Amino acid sequence: MGDNLNQTGLGLKARRERTGNAVPHVVAIGECMIELSDRGQGMLGLGYAGDTLNTAVYLKRAGGAQIAVDYLTALGDDPYSDSMLAFWQAEGIGTDSVPRLAGKLPGLYMIRTDPAGERRFLYWRSAAAAKLMFEAPETLALADRIVASDLAIFSGITLSILSAAGRDRFFEVLRAARNAGAIIAYDGNYRPAGWPDAETARQCFRRFLTLVDVALPSVDDEANLFGVGTAEQVAGRLHDLGVAEVVVKQGELGSLLSLDGRQQTVPVESLVRPIDTTAAGDSFNAGYLAGRLRGHSPAESARFGGRVAAAVIQHRGAIIPLDATPRLENLDK
Repeated sequence: MGDNLNQTGLGLKARRERTGNAVPHVVAIGECMIELSDRGQGMLGLGYAGDTLNTAVYLKRAGGAQIAVDYLTALGDDPYSDSMLAFWQAEGIGTDSVPRLAGKLPGLYMIRTDPAGERRFLYWRSAAAAKLMFEAPETLALADRIVASDLAIFSGITLSILSAAGRDRFFEVLRAARNAGAIIAYDGNYRPAGWPDAETARQCFRRFLTLVDVALPSVDDEANLFGVGTAEQVAGRLHDLGVAEVVVKQGELGSLLSLDGRQQTVPVESLVRPIDTTAAGDSFNAGYLAGRLRGHSPAESARFGGRVAAAVIQHRGAIIPLDATPRLENLDK
């Protein structure tokens, strides 16, 4: 299969003509948390991250002025929430629609990394404002921003923090956005600690996948939750639920593209020794979607996504230095 596979730029040209958006407008929906990374000898590094926030940051960095990115969540009225907003704004991410909920706080998590670069996460998020992003009266404007977007991306973690009522509201908002012509993208990040049991997560994921146009799962998450062993099986399951474009991340084995009735494996360009695999999948998602939004083929976009992920895993923490992040402009030339 060649690189001419579906070079439609996700079919957004007609929608942008209707909305008047000069460039593709993306909204990433989820939770940003305070990140503490264990640096040894009693030292901790402080940062701000979360799966969809990581994707938003790398998507904006990759696309620059050619892609507009907003982050949609809810924050507290505390100094750390102030710092988060300032950080996102410094990255060029839109924050005008982020509500501030009195008495709430951001969630917090700690990363411990083993010698092979694999991570263990410990969470504290009982008072997290983001859990109310589709319930609190202050959050009603989020729906309008999602419906007006060209592409909306969320994840399994986004779903895990919402109540049943919040999920129902979010489902209706996504359906309205899709009916208005927005592309819905999804990464099925599965974290068992976020769910009462695996079957609840499976039912929820299946429901939301009926609204998804582009799925970006990892073969490991799919195996952990659905018992699906191969990338081809993962793609088949998602196509059966109605997803048109599937990109299965396989780590050092590259990614499997599955769309238009065809499949292609895109290998990583070069193997690197990981220092910290935090945000590897999130940054791949960003690179892939940036490429597709700019009209590149799935294969070109997957190669670029792999390039971004390779840069990210050679640094500690979720967000790497700006000057170390690959830029899409090199593909656009």
